[in-house]
Amino acid sequence: MTTSPIRKILIANRGEIACRVIDTAQRLGIATVAVYSDADRDALHVRRADEAINIGPAEAKQSYLNQQAVLTAARETGADAIHPGYGFLSENADFARAVETAGLIFIGPPASAIRAMGLKDAAKAAMEKAGVPVVPGYHGDSQDPDFLAKKADEIGYPVLIKARAGGGGKGMRRVEHAAEFRSALESAQREGEAAFGDPACLIEKYISTPRHIEIQVFADAHGDAVHLFERDCTLQRRHQKVIEEAPAPGMTEAMRQKMGEAAVAAAKAIGYRGAGTVEFIADASAGLDENRFYFMEMNTRLQVEHPVTEMITGTDLVEWQIAVANGEPLPKTQDELAITGWAMEARLYAEDAEKGFLPATGTLHHLRFPADARIETGVAEGDSLSPHYDPIIAKLVVHGPDRETARLKLEQALEGTQIAGTVTNLGFLVRLIRDRAFVEGVMDTGLIDRELDQLTEATPPSPLAIALAAIQAAGFLDPAHGTDVWDRLTGFRLWGEAHRDVSLIHRNDPLRVRLTGTPEMGFTAHWGDHEVHLSCSTKTGGGLTVRADGHAFPASAAVHAGGVTVFVQGETTDFALPDPLQGSLETADHSDEITAPMPGTIKLVATAQGEAVEAGQPLIVMEAMKMEYTLTAPRNGTIATLNAGLGDQVADGAVLATLVPEEA
Repeated sequence: MTTSPIRKILIANRGEIACRVIDTAQRLGIATVAVYSDADRDALHVRRADEAINIGPAEAKQSYLNQQAVLTAARETGADAIHPGYGFLSENADFARAVETAGLIFIGPPASAIRAMGLKDAAKAAMEKAGVPVVPGYHGDSQDPDFLAKKADEIGYPVLIKARAGGGGKGMRRVEHAAEFRSALESAQREGEAAFGDPACLIEKYISTPRHIEIQVFADAHGDAVHLFERDCTLQRRHQKVIEEAPAPGMTEAMRQKMGEAAVAAAKAIGYRGAGTVEFIADASAGLDENRFYFMEMNTRLQVEHPVTEMITGTDLVEWQIAVANGEPLPKTQDELAITGWAMEARLYAEDAEKGFLPATGTLHHLRFPADARIETGVAEGDSLSPHYDPIIAKLVVHGPDRETARLKLEQALEGTQIAGTVTNLGFLVRLIRDRAFVEGVMDTGLIDRELDQLTEATPPSPLAIALAAIQAAGFLDPAHGTDVWDRLTGFRLWGEAHRDVSLIHRNDPLRVRLTGTPEMGFTAHWGDHEVHLSCSTKTGGGLTVRADGHAFPASAAVHAGGVTVFVQGETTDFALPDPLQGSLETADHSDEITAPMPGTIKLVATAQGEAVEAGQPLIVMEAMKMEYTLTAPRNGTIATLNAGLGDQVADGAVLATLVPEEA
């Protein structure tokens, strides 16, 4: 099979994957077309593409999921191929068919292969037929809750409920006891309906010590298929991957070969073409064993974590996708592929780990990435994060000769990342890769849940961070506006001791810091029982050199709307600056208000006005970014007001209910 060479690719996606495809296409001399919603008019992928076209409103259903709008954009711009990226329409068999019917090249697998793997129950049946091991469970059509509960009893708890059309951890619930089954099933069904338009679920045995190991496969139109070895994606929360690495720790050559052969067999069984990932769950209760791994699902697209495979194999998988879509044979045979070194990837999100990983928005007032890491991102400094889409900021990817070197490089890359303007999971990621189980490579998918309190523990700001924040907030680190000596004397006075009081807020706690100038052009910062002596000087190219307690180290600080963020000693600390029009630093107590943590839709109201509730009792379930979040009662009391109704669209911070505390 041969086709005319692809000359212009329309990328039916957004963000970092759109930028990733643009990188390879431009290197190959192929023109690119970006599509964008109203919310993404000024997005980085739009700015980087050769041309861009609007396809609809911010809501994904009316833009990025609008097949007709995407196809119309391709015709209007003269594109001859469409790359779907991942997410959105990437695993939609109808879209793949529509692209081909329109006379365009779909840079992905045939619609028949997508359909074969699109429903987990049918996929597992096909894999069993192909001789690929599968997890014990119920993969049939019945969705009767009583029947499914009975099947769960037969399988034995714990079980895993999975939306059959699911992916990315959506529509998944682990159930430990029979009493929890029905509510978990209902929640998984709602999430499956919201994310995929299909509420049907399957039930599987939950493996107590699981490792998530996947195999990258590639097939061409000539009947050849290869695997590009494994990736370990065990570190997850809510079934979403956090850290990925390749190869997998503890992997034996015998198991690698057997898993690779199984993955290739899976791809050939459905007539696959292009890039795909066969995901397995491995029972690691006694270490990795070639006889204890099971097929979970096949992702019929490029994976988010594909860069780690590229790093250890020296390949460009997007280039391979384009070549195969052009009808060319695979660039390499299995014998020509080899593993070199170790790669790791961390997913950096705008989310609040201390508040259950709630997605966040904001404007990236300050954004710096380290120079010695591969950065996959769809944003730049000054960009705003939209509440309409996945809140990923970037993927940080590193490569080293061995696992520990790669781990240390990733730790350094995370410590060197500076972001101001939104809350991120940066601190959580650093703690995670320092965790002893991860360092030793003996983790399982339950690691994050088991150690969640430790990994997300709120730590007080360091005295040095407080002092730097006060100095920055006072304007003492502002650059000079001219060459005159008077422009450089921000804190200068002719007589008396120079001092200034600065007000800061950290996690709603007020701080009042007194800064006093020292004869050495330094500062002494006083608050409470603390006193810090330091001096700062600007480094060539930006940033600061801070000297304190006889040590010198790099630091940076950024002032943005309503706050200041300090980057020092590998940690990021955010401080708010009080609004002088609001008067006192003391903040009001809103602990008896149940508020929306982000914009979203009310999916379930489990209380009523006047009802007595207990601390921790689920009150309201809301959906945001295609995930469900349960809001609970902060304490014992009675619901005084209820402002949330089923289906309501609510804004960030909206008061959904108020509580009258129980009298002591």
